Amino acid sequence: MTELDILAFALKQFADLTPNDFNMSTSFWHKKEYKKGDFFNQHKNVCRYLGFINTGTFRSFVIENNTAEEKNVFLYSKNQFVVPFKSFINQTPCDYHTQAMTDASIYYISIDDLLLLYKQSHKWERFGRLMAQMAFNVTIERMESFIFKTPEERYLDLIKNHPDIFNNIPLYHISSYLGIQGPSLSRIRKRISEK
Repeated sequence: MTELDILAFALKQFADLTPNDFNMSTSFWHKKEYKKGDFFNQHKNVCRYLGFINTGTFRSFVIENNTAEEKNVFLYSKNQFVVPFKSFINQTPCDYHTQAMTDASIYYISIDDLLLLYKQSHKWERFGRLMAQMAFNVTIERMESFIFKTPEERYLDLIKNHPDIFNNIPLYHISSYLGIQGPSLSRIRKRISEK
């Protein structure tokens, strides 16, 4: 299976796009390689592209004004979309940075090409609606996880949604994403390994 085949399969799973639907879009998808530390999109820039990760891991993060500490907000892994949702959907400046945490490869499509597909096809229009719903759900689930879930439950969700994450990025990034300190993460991992 080629990387483009994997993208077509993912879009079928996500929005029930048929091979014919996907073929409408093939000339719009472009491949891009990232080195660790390269930015997909930066703070205050409008995100013009939706990416699909072939390989690698990305993060969205904010920098605290007072401490200059980086806090991870979202993580994106292989076979997932990488996009600062609000900036992309509304075409407004982004509130955070999105950066490759490892060497990575993506296929990306521009907002203009996507809007053209929406006009040409109800299936692609449905894709856009599902993307907006996914953006809403991811954001709400992230916010609610800090209200209703323990750090251990957030850790287990992370493993479920990003199974290879521990092989790819340093633990301090995981601690930041979970909203805990390094020693707390070590205790959680120890407890879970003993179960």
